[in-house]
Amino acid sequence: MSNKKRIILVALAIVGLIIILSATFVVTENEQVIKTRFGKPVGAPIVTPGIKFKWPLIEEANFFEKRFLEWDGAKNQIPTKDKRFIWVDTYARWRITDPLLFFQRLRDERGAMSRLDDILDGEVRDAIANHDLVEVVRTSNRKPQIDEEVSGSDTTLLSEIRFGREKITRTILQNAAERVKDLGIELLDLRFKRINYVEEVREKVYDRMIAERTRIADKYRSEGQGEAAKILGQKERELKSITSEAYKTSEEIRGKADAEATRIYASAYNRSAETRDFYKFLKTMETYDSTFSENDWLILSSDSEFYKYLKQQIGQ
Repeated sequence: MSNKKRIILVALAIVGLIIILSATFVVTENEQVIKTRFGKPVGAPIVTPGIKFKWPLIEEANFFEKRFLEWDGAKNQIPTKDKRFIWVDTYARWRITDPLLFFQRLRDERGAMSRLDDILDGEVRDAIANHDLVEVVRTSNRKPQIDEEVSGSDTTLLSEIRFGREKITRTILQNAAERVKDLGIELLDLRFKRINYVEEVREKVYDRMIAERTRIADKYRSEGQGEAAKILGQKERELKSITSEAYKTSEEIRGKADAEATRIYASAYNRSAETRDFYKFLKTMETYDSTFSENDWLILSSDSEFYKYLKQQIGQ
């Protein structure tokens, strides 16, 4: 066999391999396929996994997801019915239920995302604009756990709601689901990721919250100081009462002791003349000690009681 024939056979084998490979494709469990011939769909959608076949070169396999897909909306500034501007960030989950219709209307996931942006953003804006902020924030009419001391709070946040956040999102989901049915899409869920005031309003809200908490703190501090003064006053009264009672008890004890001493003195005085003289002498010395100091001069008459014992001492 000549080299020319070998080259031809190899080329034919390569072409044949390319044709065979282009004529087969593999569909996994999480994929579904639409075959197109010259850009137009042919046949029914392929939704079962396995090795599939198509006409090589003239047909093409277009793969689509079976799994849930994510839509993450852009954060939008939207006014509520009560004219409060808020930022709303939403997300949703969807899936392709009719790949043929999906291909015909949207071609691919990029086209689907663009269409969902228009539909979901519009429905979210309409829903937010038709409800007050309290309806968007709260879910139910459960009794709020608030500080009873807060008297200046925004009472509208505590008013009764008729719809609530959950019902609003379900309404958005229902309205949007009707609009995407003819796109081969099923909208599974939609939620608010985050709701917040715009920057200008948020700063005012924070300032008001700080002022309110400062007022409550000052009130608690004032009550604490009043309670402290009350406790200190009670302590002073109890201290004076205890001191007075102690003084009374000490005086009673001192009085009893003085009475006992007087009784002992009287008993000793009545025993004998010598004892009486000694008692008189002792009391006289105590009087001298308590009456005069070292620098005093004492002038006594000869018949003075003070001089009697001195005279007796001189006479001896």
